[in-house]
Amino acid sequence: MNIRYKRHDRSDIAIHWINAACWLLLLISGLGLIQNHALNPLGESFPEVLRAMAGGAGNLLIFHEAVGIGWLTAFILYLIVNPKGAGFFLKEIFNVSPARDMTWMVRKMVLMTLGEKALKRMGQPAELPPQGFYNMGQKGFAQVAVIGSMVIAATGLAMLFSDVGPLTPATGLTGWAVTLHYLAVGLVFAGLLVHIYMAAISPEERPGFKSMFTGSVPEEYARHHHRLWYDRVNQNAQE
Repeated sequence: MNIRYKRHDRSDIAIHWINAACWLLLLISGLGLIQNHALNPLGESFPEVLRAMAGGAGNLLIFHEAVGIGWLTAFILYLIVNPKGAGFFLKEIFNVSPARDMTWMVRKMVLMTLGEKALKRMGQPAELPPQGFYNMGQKGFAQVAVIGSMVIAATGLAMLFSDVGPLTPATGLTGWAVTLHYLAVGLVFAGLLVHIYMAAISPEERPGFKSMFTGSVPEEYARHHHRLWYDRVNQNAQE
């Protein structure tokens, strides 16, 4: 029997892909708004091409701000539609067991980089400690993404209001907002690269990636990768 375990409902899947699409558009348009050759990681040609395609930096900025507002609006609607799901997500990612989860993270990194033999030389078993709804790698990225996104949203609004509100671009607040905005984007983007590899490319996590389309995972995947959650679901089903 092909038993499957539900992990995501439709609103979870929708906000995940809306977030991904907005992040892509915000990142590309944001790179196009950088007009400092010392800071632009892609050089000057890429921003110039984007600004030309948009009909000028002003239009590109308007597009960037519009996508940002749409991104925030989507999350507000998600919180209204599925507050229980949002609460469950936050509770799970910040529920960290130092002994179990840190051990999982260390062993996982050694397995991915040096292999099982290296773990044995360290006197460590290759078996990973059981994980809950999210493993520690997923928790770590989610924590960075949540905190980083809050900083990005707050600083983005501060910069937006500097154009249309009572603040002026020369204020210290706006200057700090720009700096923190770039730092938060860089931090989240670094974590995003690892997240994309682990979720979409790593064969072990392929069922988890597919669940962001189907909403469910096979029983074997649930038991092997998220044993604590798997046991909890089965226990609740028997009660």
